[in-house]
Amino acid sequence: MTQEQQVPPRRRRVVRHVLMAVGIIAVAATGAWFYLTSGRYVGTDNAYIKAAKILVTPEVTGTILTVNIGDNQPVKKGDVLFTIDPTNYEIAVAKAQADLATATSEVMNLKAEYAQEITDMQKAKVLADYADKQYRRMVALKNSTAFSQSALDQVASQRDAAQQDIASFREQANQYVAQLDGDPNIAPENQSGVKAAAAALKKAELDLQRTTVRAPADGIVGTAPHVGDYARASVPQFNMVGSNDVWIEANYKETQLTSVKPGQPVTIEVDTYPGHKWTGTVESISPATGSEFSVLPAQNSTGNWVKVVQRIAVRIAVDRKSDEMRLRAGMSTNVTIDTGFYPHWPGSEPPKTAVARNTLG
Repeated sequence: MTQEQQVPPRRRRVVRHVLMAVGIIAVAATGAWFYLTSGRYVGTDNAYIKAAKILVTPEVTGTILTVNIGDNQPVKKGDVLFTIDPTNYEIAVAKAQADLATATSEVMNLKAEYAQEITDMQKAKVLADYADKQYRRMVALKNSTAFSQSALDQVASQRDAAQQDIASFREQANQYVAQLDGDPNIAPENQSGVKAAAAALKKAELDLQRTTVRAPADGIVGTAPHVGDYARASVPQFNMVGSNDVWIEANYKETQLTSVKPGQPVTIEVDTYPGHKWTGTVESISPATGSEFSVLPAQNSTGNWVKVVQRIAVRIAVDRKSDEMRLRAGMSTNVTIDTGFYPHWPGSEPPKTAVARNTLG
C-alpha cells in the first residue's frame, strides 16, 4: 500500500482545503498589497528632450568674408563664427572720427569768438562812456562859443553808435553762448554737438566690432554659412542648439498629475541609450494644456462635443553626467515620476501643493 493510500481520505480533503484557502489568501493579499501601493509612480513615453534653440542673427549687413565653423560643430561662447566684410564700417569709423574732431574744433572756435565779442563789447563800453562824458561836458558849455551845434551833434552820434555796438556785441555773444549750451566755459567734450559726434563714433566702432560674429552661448551649429553669402542685419543666418540648458518636456495626461508637484525625483530612460538611466527633478508644470497653446484651440462649446483626456506639459530638469552620452534635442524618452504618495492607502492624503496653480484672474 502506498503512502497516499495510507492517508485517510478525510485528512486529504482537509489538507487540500487548507492549501486552497492559503493560496486564495496569498493571492488576495498580494493583489491588495499591489493595489494599495500602486499609483506612487506615474510614467509616460510621450516625453522628449528639449534644448535652447538659438538663432544666430548678425547685427550689421554685408558679405561674409570668412567662416570659422562647419556643420554640426560644437562651439563655446565667444568663439568666432564668421566675419562680415568690414570695409564700409572702417570708412564709417574714419568719418565719425573726423566729424568728432570737427565738432570739437567748432566748439573751440565758438569759445574764441565769444571771448572776442566780450573784448569788443568792453572796448565799445569804453568808447561809449567817453562819448557820453564828452557829450555831457559839451552840453554844460552849450551857451559858450567854445563848441558849435554840429560838434555837439557829432559827439552825440559817436555815443549812440558806441551804445549800438555794445548791443550788437552782446547779441552776438549771446548767440555764441547758446551754441555752447548756455555755458561759455563748457568743456568741449560736454557740448551737445560734440556729444552727438562722440555717440556717432561709438556707434560706428560698435558696428565695426559687430562684423565679427561670435557664439552667443555654448552649443552645436546647425548648417553653417558659406563665404560669399550676404548677411542682413536682424535676419537670422543659421540655427544653433544650446548645450548648457537641456531639459525634458513630458506630456502627461491630466489624470496623472493629481499628486505631481515640482521637486519630485524622476527616472529617465532615453531610447537612444537602452539600459542607461538618468535622474532628474520635476521643475515646473505648464499652466495650461497643450491644446490651449495651439493656433486654433478646440471650441468645445460648438458642434458635437466628445470628451478627450487632455495632456499637460511637465518640465523636467536633467541631472547631467560627465559621460560621453550626449543628449540631443528631440530624442524620445521614457520618464517616471516618484510622487511619494500612495493614493489607495487608507488615510493617505495627497500633497496640498500637488498641482502647480496658475492664477488667470
